[in-house]
Amino acid sequence: MILAGVDFRLRRGERVAILGPSGTGKSTLVQHLYQRLKSEAALCAQSQGLVEGLSLYHNIYMGALARHNSVYNLFNLLYPFKKNRLEVTELCRQLELDSPLATQVGRLSGGQRQRVALGRALYQEQPVFIGDEPFSALDPAMGQRLLELVFSRHATVVMVLHDKQLALNNFDRILGLKAGRVAFDLPSAEVDAAMLAEFYTGMEAPPRITPHDPLPLHG
Repeated sequence: MILAGVDFRLRRGERVAILGPSGTGKSTLVQHLYQRLKSEAALCAQSQGLVEGLSLYHNIYMGALARHNSVYNLFNLLYPFKKNRLEVTELCRQLELDSPLATQVGRLSGGQRQRVALGRALYQEQPVFIGDEPFSALDPAMGQRLLELVFSRHATVVMVLHDKQLALNNFDRILGLKAGRVAFDLPSAEVDAAMLAEFYTGMEAPPRITPHDPLPLHG
């Protein structure tokens, strides 16, 4: 999807949910945002990008590759260091992943794989988290718990969500995309379920509003 005239700016410490029907450009927007903020952002993409033949441990540890030199990474991948193993074990506990660290990712369920991808993004330890439907394969209760985990580790969060109630209950600002354009950009307190129902059924969307005095994170 090609985006047309999208003016999206992000404040430090802000939590922004992106909503919209399929094919409206949500993934395109978060990919563009990630490219702009790459030096300080972690991306949890829909595609996941997991390495099927590697273990749960190795896939999550990949989030830390940029923090260490190549020799350290090589030794740790061959013979996991105790510190990293303990960190990944604790992160898996928080992600409610109870499979052994040695389990090949290709043997995991869809929901487990999604949590491995989330764990890899969290293990990057960046101030900004960008997620493209990171909870779509999970039940709402688990999605809420893992969202709180993301918030506890990241000052700034931008997330595409399919769960409208999760967005309304937890985010400062909600951006609605339709047909590659911003239909609305509002504080969550000004958005309700009825408004979103109209937005998703194709009725007239509310006027586009962009928050004032933005503080770009980068560039």
